[in-house]
Amino acid sequence: MLTSEMVKRFALECGADIVGIGSMDRFEGAPKECDPRYIFPDAKAIIGLGFRIHRGLLRGIEEGTYFAGYPAMGYASINDVFAPMVLRFVGNFIEDHGHEALLYQNTSVRLGCGVGKPVAEGLPKPDVFLHFRIAAFICGMGEIGYSKLLLTPHFGPRQRFAFLITDAPLEPDPIFDGGLCDRCMRCANECPAGAISKTRTVKIMVAGREIEWGEFDETKCAAVYQIGTPNCSPFLDDGTAKFVLDLIEGRTKMSAGEAFSKARQMVAYSRNAWESYHHPSAICGGMGCIRACMIHLESQGKLKNKFHQPFRRRKPWWHQAS
Repeated sequence: MLTSEMVKRFALECGADIVGIGSMDRFEGAPKECDPRYIFPDAKAIIGLGFRIHRGLLRGIEEGTYFAGYPAMGYASINDVFAPMVLRFVGNFIEDHGHEALLYQNTSVRLGCGVGKPVAEGLPKPDVFLHFRIAAFICGMGEIGYSKLLLTPHFGPRQRFAFLITDAPLEPDPIFDGGLCDRCMRCANECPAGAISKTRTVKIMVAGREIEWGEFDETKCAAVYQIGTPNCSPFLDDGTAKFVLDLIEGRTKMSAGEAFSKARQMVAYSRNAWESYHHPSAICGGMGCIRACMIHLESQGKLKNKFHQPFRRRKPWWHQAS
């Protein structure tokens, strides 16, 4: 008989850094278009696999001297190379034990979600979008912080996820009790896009728990994540800097999709990232939502992944001229 312990042990041996298992009933109340039970109605469990983003991949962005490592190895490589390999191995393991395994990688939704027509009355449009952070919460892997990122006790905000949905009757992990995010607001204060509201929040109920995060401006993030701002990107010319500042300060209005498309065409570095590995260049390097949060959690000793030296060891390059 296949057990949760067997699946977890095998997934870790295959290269996952963290593993969690949730029951499908925890998705009760989810919007149809985000409910994976419509993908696999007979599924009993969802298995979450977490893959660390190496802290060293943020080092070059912190120093202002090497920006390619994070989007290449901490983003595209995990999503499109390593995680799919581990998903396949774990899926093989589950199916070798007589149960179906549906593999869902991070970029599965890039073909489009909700763009088709329902094939029958009562069904959502294809493709159903699995909300990764909520799914990881359902698997007991961590909590959603004020930034809306999933924080785990192992790496804080520093991981990416992939999932398997199966009809194997696996024992679920308990929902994580929380205690990582203390609403320090560093994510909001240090986000170069000002994309995380400091005063307005969003609340939802998942698996009987209330989850709350700061209201998020997707348009600002869509642009700044790819090309940065004058204080966090060495790649901006005057015209691009003006576009970003006008967007952040509300002088330019556009949708997140429009900002995403326009921004990635304005900076050669960003265009090259998409052409090379089909992912954003992530020039801001998660200045607020990842780095500031990570630094705070590490300073409190809350994370299991320990280092001999603090991440921020000198005055950041974007402050050195001030």
